[in-house]
Amino acid sequence: MGDPGTDPGTDPGADRVRTEVDGDLWRITLARPDTGNAVDPALARQLAAAFADRPEGTRAVLLLADGPRFCVGGDVRAFAGAGDPGDFVGRLAADWHAALRALLACPVPVVAGVHGAVAGAGVGLLGACDLVVCARSTVVRPAYAALGFSPDGGSSWVLARSLGQARTLDLLLTAGGLTAEEARDAGLVARVVDDDALRDEALAVARGVAAGPVRALVRTRQLVRGAAARGLVEHLDEEGRLIAESAADAEGREGVRAFVEKRRPDFRAG
Repeated sequence: MGDPGTDPGTDPGADRVRTEVDGDLWRITLARPDTGNAVDPALARQLAAAFADRPEGTRAVLLLADGPRFCVGGDVRAFAGAGDPGDFVGRLAADWHAALRALLACPVPVVAGVHGAVAGAGVGLLGACDLVVCARSTVVRPAYAALGFSPDGGSSWVLARSLGQARTLDLLLTAGGLTAEEARDAGLVARVVDDDALRDEALAVARGVAAGPVRALVRTRQLVRGAAARGLVEHLDEEGRLIAESAADAEGREGVRAFVEKRRPDFRAG
């Protein structure tokens, strides 16, 4: 669940997640910088609430983090102080998985800008997002073996799908790490940018997504996520169903009209 180098704070009532409307975007920021945004029950529940509370008019989510590290994983000091560590970590994993399910069910695309360290539970968070912009100095390090833990948060699933079984086992069994470029080459993140350009690039990508045909993009996400679980014949049926749904949607009608009229489509109007 986490990186043994974390130093979590002790105030359980503090805000761990900050939210704000930024034009078309619902901006969610992990806001526990002194701990490397270590995951404790409060952060997990606040993140789930942030996705559930997304204002209806926002067209994309931008996920960022305060401080020098994106998310170092679980709150290891809290693990050490728990009277029943198995019960504590199991309940925290359940809270974290609820937050990830809320992210995966988000009815608009989710763009993340990640930087610094991504460890433990943070790896699964990264893998659940639709499009990840990554700062060049970022290191992705699952770190479970260093704690004597097995993975959670979907991290083993995400890594196995991106890296394949052999490389994932090498990474997890030896407590290894990936550079930003290695994560991009493996398909774990979409783009790598210079550190000082991360926020601007992530914001620009999120704004571009929000200006697009959001419902069609969500259908596209559904197809891509489901591709590995279906055979091609079944997948063709799903593609046919969803493209017809898109064509009947106001977004699809606007896109076709704009193409014929040789103008830029206004998908927000749909």
